[in-house]
Amino acid sequence: MESRHLRYALALAEHQHFGRAAAALGIAQPPLSQQIAALERELGARLFDRTARGVFPTAAGEAFLARARRALAEMSAAVSDAGRAARGETGRLRLGFIGSALLELLPSVLGGFVRDRPEVRLGLQEMSTRRSTAALLAGELDIAIGRGAPRGAGAEELVSVTVGRDHLVAVVGAAHPFAGQRGVSVEQLRGQHLIIAPADEEPVVAAWLTTLLGEGSEAPARAGGFTEARDVHTIIGLASCGVGVGLGPACLRVAARPDTRVCEVSPRVELPELVMSFRAQDRSPVLAAFLDTTRERCPGVSERLERSLGARR
Repeated sequence: MESRHLRYALALAEHQHFGRAAAALGIAQPPLSQQIAALERELGARLFDRTARGVFPTAAGEAFLARARRALAEMSAAVSDAGRAARGETGRLRLGFIGSALLELLPSVLGGFVRDRPEVRLGLQEMSTRRSTAALLAGELDIAIGRGAPRGAGAEELVSVTVGRDHLVAVVGAAHPFAGQRGVSVEQLRGQHLIIAPADEEPVVAAWLTTLLGEGSEAPARAGGFTEARDVHTIIGLASCGVGVGLGPACLRVAARPDTRVCEVSPRVELPELVMSFRAQDRSPVLAAFLDTTRERCPGVSERLERSLGARR
């Protein structure tokens, strides 16, 4: 029995006439009659009564036709589901990201992806660069977005591409002496209690801050000490409480509170790049679809991504 036999039987039940059913199917009447007869022999039951008034399903035929309709519907759905999965329209995507990625990058990229592929199941986790890299290498994530390219054992198995650049700003509470200034110098920052990302979670950022604020210092701020905060929202919140001077990317302006002020750091200091990474051997259609959306939404990413992928071919 083949799917065409099901279609033939359903067409005959609909038109109640071999000639009309054959015409609807685009075949000659004799082959249709022969195929229905062969189907009945295979099943060992008469599916249709041939009468002068027309051809009508028997009780066995009605039972067969009910299943045939469902079978053909399932076959059609299987073809459709396979195509949608191959195009990355269904499936699962697990994404780990640092908090600052939510300020500019992800509202555009992830927002567009969700609108275009609403049936993809998303697993979203805010996490540090170090944790997301480890989870990516362990197969627990499909994409990681963090500051700086992944480092350490296994990083060579990843494709990493820059998806954003930003520069350093300082955020302070409204009562802080810096609040009335448009900018602060690096020298001024060295004497302040700073609110920064944890060194063990953001090693690239920590190393960069140590270089910026003074090599050989036990803490990024020699005189004032520091407080660790895991995301930009906590940095802003602690700054508003008067704990110290928060350091973060300029994009944190979109999340700044009314009781805080954001100051440019002089001279302008470029932060480690925002980097998106994924496993080089991952052939998931959903991942490919997310990369396509990133290409569309982030200028320059397409060329950088092609260079990164091309280097591995």
